[in-house]
Amino acid sequence: MPKDAHTKAAEHHENAAKSHRSAAEYHGKGDHDKGREHSTTAHGHSKTAHEHSEAAHKKSQTAK
Repeated sequence: MPKDAHTKAAEHHENAAKSHRSAAEYHGKGDHDKGREHSTTAHGHSKTAHEHSEAAHKKSQTAK
């Protein structure tokens, strides 16, 4: 179902955003090791979010 695919993509986008905010906070405090760790996590969530977004788009196109 396309709605489920879009929901999954949104969850990954939200996780990426949280990790990006954490990375920015740690970098701002000068804790660059923790900042890089959160940046790496954010990147992983972003990649997964993109993959789920593409899948959701394809499912939406075939549902028409």
